[in-house]
Amino acid sequence: MSDISSNNSIDLPAELPRVFVQEKILKDAPAPLNDSGVFGWLLRNLFQNVWQTTASIVTIFFLGWLFWQIAEFAILNAVWVGDDREACSVEIGRSLGACWAFVGDRLGYFIYGAYPVEERWRVNVFFFLGAVVLGHVLWLNAPFKRLGLLAAFVLFPVVAFVLLNGWPALGLSEVTTDRWGGLMVTLVVAGVGIVAALPIGIILALGRRSKLPVVRLFSIALIELPRGVPLITVLFLANTMLPLFLPADVNPDKLVRALVGITFFAAAYLAEIVRGGLQAIPLGQYEASQALGLGYWRTMAFVVLPQAIKVAVPNIVSINIGLFKDTSLLLIVGIFDFLSAIETARIDPQWAAPTVSATGYAFAAMVYFVFCFGMSRYGSFTEKHLSRGHNN
Repeated sequence: MSDISSNNSIDLPAELPRVFVQEKILKDAPAPLNDSGVFGWLLRNLFQNVWQTTASIVTIFFLGWLFWQIAEFAILNAVWVGDDREACSVEIGRSLGACWAFVGDRLGYFIYGAYPVEERWRVNVFFFLGAVVLGHVLWLNAPFKRLGLLAAFVLFPVVAFVLLNGWPALGLSEVTTDRWGGLMVTLVVAGVGIVAALPIGIILALGRRSKLPVVRLFSIALIELPRGVPLITVLFLANTMLPLFLPADVNPDKLVRALVGITFFAAAYLAEIVRGGLQAIPLGQYEASQALGLGYWRTMAFVVLPQAIKVAVPNIVSINIGLFKDTSLLLIVGIFDFLSAIETARIDPQWAAPTVSATGYAFAAMVYFVFCFGMSRYGSFTEKHLSRGHNN
């Protein structure tokens, strides 16, 4: 053993080298500029290669030019104060910009239409109550949620009708719908259509999936007929043919006819969207509900429909946005909505200036964008809120 150990011995140096150990903790070094900060974001997203750099530079220059043109027209060369077209006439040595004086002078007409000036406070109260009720309904975690829904869908429509139409017994003079107009009509029609179309669409979607032939065929007819014709045709049919299905002594208001047409037009599209959501629900959900002893309606109300509507939220929001914009077609049947009020005001000889029409349409675009973008953002927020359980 001694011989073996002596032959396999390793000669170690007399003194081992010293190892340096850092005793002081160093601070974290910043990430390279190529990976962090604004410079890193630009490199990753805009200037990653030659083609992306070229496209980014061209796009930046185009957006800069477009922004400058809009700013020059809407702000720098705009006319903000004036009483008639003379304020927005061409001046030598200055480019002609937007005539915001026209918007300021006709703003009341854009909002209220021909509604009596002394009674416009009723419309203002309607706007305020509508904003309060809508805010409570859209607040997902609001307290007293059931009470708020009851107020929104039962109490508020009655109060709104009394305020806008009037009730002489309460001291509110009657204002017929032919004097309604402007943004008020747009909000009324869009609000009623959005609120009423979804439940009707759900019923039609369930009816189309029914095993009863009569119910299924009737639902298919109510879905396919509005989807097969333009909205203008639906409005004409509602305006001319709806009274034919009612008793002779019943003659609904033309605004009511338009509401019926727009509601069923939107409900037809929503029915197919909801039906797509229903088809996306696995069969196991139905089987589990049956195993728990739930009937058809309870299964739909508490298990299937909540999941189906969650799947269909983006498409439902898109239909609602389209419905809000489609209110501009009400002029076809003689109802003056927001865009119709601008169209009527811009041809007034008092404001016959070169940029009045462009200014009116620009103002309409801004108003429509605010409402539609707001609905889009809330739809995205709701979609993210409902999908939290799936984001692991």
